Amino acid sequence: MEIQEKKNIYIGVQSVETRDIRDFFMEINSYKNILVFAEVGEDKVCDNSLELLGEANRLKNIRNNDSFVIAALVGHNVKKYAPTLFGYGADKVVAFDSPMLEVYRSDLYGEALAGIVRTYHPEIVLVGATALGSELAPTVAAKLRTGLAAHCTALKILENGQFTQVVPAFGGKVLGDIYIPNHRPQIASIKAGITKKLDYAPKDGVVEDFSCELKGFDRMKVTKVEKETETCKSLNEADCIVVGGFGIGSKEEWSKLEELASLLGGANGCTRPVLDAGWVSNEKAMIGTSGVAVRPKAYLGIGVSGAAHHTCGIKDSGLIISINKDENAPIFACSDYKVVADYKKIVPALIEEIKKRH
Repeated sequence: MEIQEKKNIYIGVQSVETRDIRDFFMEINSYKNILVFAEVGEDKVCDNSLELLGEANRLKNIRNNDSFVIAALVGHNVKKYAPTLFGYGADKVVAFDSPMLEVYRSDLYGEALAGIVRTYHPEIVLVGATALGSELAPTVAAKLRTGLAAHCTALKILENGQFTQVVPAFGGKVLGDIYIPNHRPQIASIKAGITKKLDYAPKDGVVEDFSCELKGFDRMKVTKVEKETETCKSLNEADCIVVGGFGIGSKEEWSKLEELASLLGGANGCTRPVLDAGWVSNEKAMIGTSGVAVRPKAYLGIGVSGAAHHTCGIKDSGLIISINKDENAPIFACSDYKVVADYKKIVPALIEEIKKRH
């Protein structure tokens, strides 16, 4: 894949005129360790959070300054997940367990996680860029008056010790190095699949209870919770992914890709324009920096142009095969096999051939 241009970007929290004078005297050196928000869903810790524990350990090892990894659990009856967090790399688990936190609300969860951060002073906070995390991370950053780099594609520690968050910008044509030099903690959100879990290894650890006052917004109330039913295989579980781009042409043609994925025992993915057009309704099917990153054994891209926002999400795939009638499509630059043809002639023939072999 072509190396993109790098730019350095500094995040300023507020203008000098409006910032509290205490911000100028933040004791940077008093912040240490790495905290991971451990999101829980469907009665388990989300894979994204377990991946971030692995990344936190990688950063800790680079730091090599006797820091440790803290996992923050927020919710009701959540301490039962602590053994999982220890097994995937947490050195300490902090649990804020309250009936008020049984159902996610950004106001209450924001107060809870901000309270944990104020008490434990982590240098770095990692949050999964899930639907929940994408709302919670900026909420906490605003409460703490610090910086946030969202949807990072990489995290680095420079030789001078500066924590650096890499974020694509300008349609993915530029990779920006984001620094937060004067405020702590430094918060980053990362999509699923970008980082890797450690191998599970059971171990003992310390679970610390935490609580603080939760005020929330009086006018906000949860009246009903509806859970989505998963109708297709998860992209992160599939060995083969059939991905359609805007070159498919219409929603009516999409069924061919679903049939092909089913015959291959794989999953369907899409690009951002396909989701925006309404051809696919499941946001979890979108691959790229604003979706998920995948590592299938085989990726089959059909009508995918190859914008950088998408190719960032497939860079760790095994075999990449692309079908596009535009011989200059950028997707071919990162493909192992490329087919320059109209997919409408290729896909039906492929489906029939697979059916014969079944």
